[in-house]
Order: sequence, then C-alpha cells, then structure tokens
Amino acid sequence: MQQTYGREQHVQQRLLDEIIGFNRSFVEQSKFEPYLTSKFPDKKFVILTCMDTRLIELLPASMNIKNGDVKMIKSAGGVVSTAFGGIMRSIIVAIYELGAEEVLVIGHHDCGMSNINPHQIKSKFLERGIPEDTLQILENSGLHIEHWLRGFSDVTEAIKSSVSLIRHHPLVPKIPIHGLVIDPKTGKLDVVDEGYRN
Repeated sequence: MQQTYGREQHVQQRLLDEIIGFNRSFVEQSKFEPYLTSKFPDKKFVILTCMDTRLIELLPASMNIKNGDVKMIKSAGGVVSTAFGGIMRSIIVAIYELGAEEVLVIGHHDCGMSNINPHQIKSKFLERGIPEDTLQILENSGLHIEHWLRGFSDVTEAIKSSVSLIRHHPLVPKIPIHGLVIDPKTGKLDVVDEGYRN
C-alpha cells in the first residue's frame, strides 16, 4: 500500500509542478488583468451548483455570467444536505456580507449523485487504506456513513428540497430562492421552483 501511495504522490507532485509553472508565466505576463474585479457580486446573486466538470465553463456561459458577476458555491450534487453545514454557511455569508440578494440552486441532469452507491464507496475507503476501525469509530460517534454519502434519485426533487431548506432557514431573510436544472450537454435551463412567487 505504501508503494502505491508513493507512486500516486509522485504523479500528484508532477501535476502540481505543471500548475505552478503555468501560474508563474500567467502572473509574469499579467494575464490576470482581464479578471480583476471586487469580491462583491455585480449581479447580486449567489449560485449553488454541482462540481461536475461539464459545468465549469458551460454554466456561466449559458447564463451570461462573467468573472465578478456572482458568488459561486460548488458541491457534489449541488444540494444542501444540512441546515448548519458549510454550504449553508457560505450562502448566509454571501447574503449578509457580500451583497447577494437572490439565491439560485442549480442541479443538472445525468448527475453522478443520482446513482452513487454509498456501500461501494465504503469498500473503496478500505481499498485505499482507511482502517476498518476508523469507520467503526465514526459510526459509533453518530455518523451513519452510508446515509451521509447517499445521493438522490430525482434531481428535480433534490433541488426543490434544497430550495425549501434555504427558503425556510431561520437565518435567511425574505429573498428570492430559485431552483433550476441544467442540461450538461446543451446548457438549457429549466426552472423548477421560482422564488419570486414565495
């Protein structure tokens, strides 16, 4: 196991070297200048969406969003799973400290979280060297790992559930909270919950 980890670490080091090398020339050639903006979103809204690789450029392009326009939060599935976790904290900070006046929760079709298998992930923990007793300690301390890792079967319902959680959160003011689903191939957006009506 140690030998495999060493090989992975070597590959990661080479990737990091490549990134830092590119970054050095990016800064030296002032390629950052077109991206200069403030930390406050010009369009005054925050987006919670999935970390899917297909959305990195497609989502902003499909919404006419440029650097500086919005606050963007990404997570697996683009959903809020708990009322007082890091995702919800980020939304609240965006509202109260960074001037966001609306929230858009955007899921997507063909999401990996819609067919995730928590049992298989637990097996992969063990394959990658996480001790069985570590998993048992976590379970004994109240974390039901498979429940924590579970995804959803219907992206529309998952988005509506997140919108409802945000909208009824005790620390979120009365602002529009919207739910949308994007097609990761075409960029087409469908509104599944419009926040102006609530």
